[in-house]
Amino acid sequence: MFDFGIAGYQPVWLNHCSDLVREHGPRLRGLEGRTLTSVWTVWDLEGDEWFCDCPVVFDFEGEQVEINHNKFDDLSVTWNTIETARPVRWPGFRLHWRPDPLPELHALRGRPLAGVELLEWTGRDLAQGSVSVSFVFEERRATVFNALDENGLSFDPPDQRQRSHPLR
Repeated sequence: MFDFGIAGYQPVWLNHCSDLVREHGPRLRGLEGRTLTSVWTVWDLEGDEWFCDCPVVFDFEGEQVEINHNKFDDLSVTWNTIETARPVRWPGFRLHWRPDPLPELHALRGRPLAGVELLEWTGRDLAQGSVSVSFVFEERRATVFNALDENGLSFDPPDQRQRSHPLR
């Protein structure tokens, strides 16, 4: 199994919203009310940019949820397996974990989580059925979505082609 250059990381790929709710719904719901302490991404030191192929790590007061997309509809949610102090080893790249590298992520730091939504893409294209994880704060949100074989980040409300599945 490919570990994305991250020692100890073992993604578990799921493909359907119902599978994600069954496997991770209660634990994601349990994050509600916890304060976001940091969001870690892997940074490409050569290009000085986010390396979107690796997981995005949200830390809520020591409870760490690791989100990663692969292919057109694979989503892995893991918990407390990544040590961001350890190096990322991916041949041909100089990579490093970086906390809150984007202004939108930095702006969420210190805010309590109001809820979590799974957003299911309903468009009639290759991404149909893919699931995004959206962390909802009082006046903002951060969504990790499938950017076709890598992660994408959005800070906007859900698209009209996304069906929201709030975890309540």
